[in-house]
Amino acid sequence: MQAAVVGHLEWVRFARLEHVPRAGEILHSTESWELPGGGGSVAAVQLVRLAGSCVFFTAVGDDALGKRAIAELSALGLTVHAAVRDAPTRTAMTFVDADGERTITTLGDRLEPRADDPLPWDGPAGFDAVYFTAGDVEALRTARRARVLVATTRAMVRLAEADVRLDAVVGSSRDPSERFEPGALSRPPGVAVRTDGPRGGSWVCADGRSGSYAAVPPPGPISDLYGCGDSFAAGLTFALGRGEPPEGAVTLAARCGAWCASGRGPYGNQLTA
Repeated sequence: MQAAVVGHLEWVRFARLEHVPRAGEILHSTESWELPGGGGSVAAVQLVRLAGSCVFFTAVGDDALGKRAIAELSALGLTVHAAVRDAPTRTAMTFVDADGERTITTLGDRLEPRADDPLPWDGPAGFDAVYFTAGDVEALRTARRARVLVATTRAMVRLAEADVRLDAVVGSSRDPSERFEPGALSRPPGVAVRTDGPRGGSWVCADGRSGSYAAVPPPGPISDLYGCGDSFAAGLTFALGRGEPPEGAVTLAARCGAWCASGRGPYGNQLTA
């Protein structure tokens, strides 16, 4: 199966704390680490682990962090095609509390791939499945050449502008920035999936079929919830790309999210084929 992600990355610094600092409070972390993250990166690595390979179309800054991000993602098995911008690579600070919940602060502008970037944009025409997290309108329209196209509801403005048919949209019912309302797109997606963390989630198809799914217990203690939603989206993309019906696709996706929760960082324990 040939899979790709069109999206963003950021360099993420993690700190494990008992709780998120309150106003004026000074805390010392018990553990810290850093790696390339962001919704595009995490989903792309999860797709590598399911499909065996994945191509990642993205953008980075013309700086050391951008080069390091490309190198580390390539070492994880990704084929990275990155446009280089005359701007710093966006960074983020993530606090992970005693329950594994993550609290994220991003620093700097998000860099997104564009269709006029010198990247091999003819590739999506041959892909079985593409997941879109960020990019300009023409990049999204180019991604539509794939047999299956899935997108995050965080990109709703761009999805509406591009006005392309989507096989699926996926987002959190808890996060206002990820909510999907019927009628938001002129072309209803094949299936809209709404996640609800430990309560599972629901899905509804353009033809009226709908259902819900239960959360999958993690294979071990919850370590870090960063990247669970992105891993879920990658699992959904993979399953739809190989022809699974929605009810089967969300089941696999839920397993991906659960496995990610028991690992250190987003790549510590992602589900593999």
